[in-house]
Amino acid sequence: MTTFPGTARAEMVMGMPVSVDIRTMLPARELKPLLDDAFAWLRWVDDTFSPAKEDSQIGRLNRGQTIRQIPELIEVLHRCDELSEATGGWFEARINGVIDPSGYIKGWALERLSRALSNAGAGDHRLTAGDDIRVRGSAAPGKRWRIGVRDPRTDVVRKVVFANDLGIATSGGAPVVNPRTGKVQESLNSVTVIGPDLGLADAYATAVYAMGPVLARRFAADLAESGPYQTLIIGRDGQEVATPGFAEYSGAEARLVG
Repeated sequence: MTTFPGTARAEMVMGMPVSVDIRTMLPARELKPLLDDAFAWLRWVDDTFSPAKEDSQIGRLNRGQTIRQIPELIEVLHRCDELSEATGGWFEARINGVIDPSGYIKGWALERLSRALSNAGAGDHRLTAGDDIRVRGSAAPGKRWRIGVRDPRTDVVRKVVFANDLGIATSGGAPVVNPRTGKVQESLNSVTVIGPDLGLADAYATAVYAMGPVLARRFAADLAESGPYQTLIIGRDGQEVATPGFAEYSGAEARLVG
């Protein structure tokens, strides 16, 4: 099979393996700086937004200390408020007075990076951070990217998605808190949301997982009817249901019912 030239790198960032795979034909002297800048950006995001880091802007905000007026910080907090409203409060970055944008920030960071790489001429790439994936362009000449959607609890591939431009976010690998009760939601195995913006897909996946089975199906169906975001829900019994548009990318026969 004909393949694209390019380069790839993986590093530990945000407490997880993160990989940047560029397939666009560019000179080596251009590819290395692109990768250097990519991981520098991701480390900056972690240093700025991680609630676990005392000197991060989120950490300082949570302790009532002064923070720098960083445009990205204002953007993220504003978007989290919008997503809370859009999901009826099921996506919530402020719980018990503590700000934690983790359900949005990873997808947001990869989405911003994907756009930056495209603007720099590296339009064929795959970005992976944990269970969040952003693909753009082609994996090889004339070939869409092939992405296995894994159950984060068993690592089994449940669906295969083919796409040239898509964000894929899965919730369930890390604890998700039900914002209504403050307790960890455990009634679903995983929720995967696909769509054009990985940050939004990440937040929607977090919200749908937090809802539990009944509300999750209803919200996923409404989300699919109103826009381009499609959802795959895997229950604790291993059964899966998907909104109809998911099949356009995977050929899956599952449908969301009820």
